[in-house]
Amino acid sequence: MEKTVPIRSICVYCGSQPGRDPAYIAAGRALGKSIAAHGLRLVYGGGTKGIMGAVAAGVLANGGEVTGIIPEFLVDMEATRHSLGQLNELIVTKDMHERKHKMFERSDAFVTLPGGIGTLEEIVEIMTWGQLGRHEKPMVFANIGGFWDPMLSLVNHMRAEGFIHRANLVQPLIIPDVDDIVPAIIERDEITASSKGEDAVISRL
Repeated sequence: MEKTVPIRSICVYCGSQPGRDPAYIAAGRALGKSIAAHGLRLVYGGGTKGIMGAVAAGVLANGGEVTGIIPEFLVDMEATRHSLGQLNELIVTKDMHERKHKMFERSDAFVTLPGGIGTLEEIVEIMTWGQLGRHEKPMVFANIGGFWDPMLSLVNHMRAEGFIHRANLVQPLIIPDVDDIVPAIIERDEITASSKGEDAVISRL
């Protein structure tokens, strides 16, 4: 089980494309601003285009710090080398597997903005690791304009059909308003820390 620590960094999964609704890019920038305002570090996939670029720009424009983690083969597809130079920390990995593992290691919480198959695959893996008891880090679906409703319906269907046996370990927060995301993560973390403290006291009695 990955030990819980105070929230210092937030991993954001999102599209390298802007999407059709301008609200997606706006949400990316707003989330980045909120991360910086709370003194937290952004960990993300290193792209400087689309929603990924908007989140990073939102953090950097507001004095926050950004760690980008990107595989070599995606550098020229999802970013420009000049833009990558603006990040506080850049980690170039040999493949997607190493990228995902490093993103997990360096993050204390996970937020998923709108995105495509890659974005979906990333958050599903984190949910899987949670179900297997590998971590207790907060997970959030930023449900901008109901974007994630079909995915959440599928998860509920899986649960109802008996395929999510440890549902208590797979409880992502569903938050439609981007300004509520970071405060909710911090609150969830404080509640978890408090309950663990109480359990420790009880175990000594």
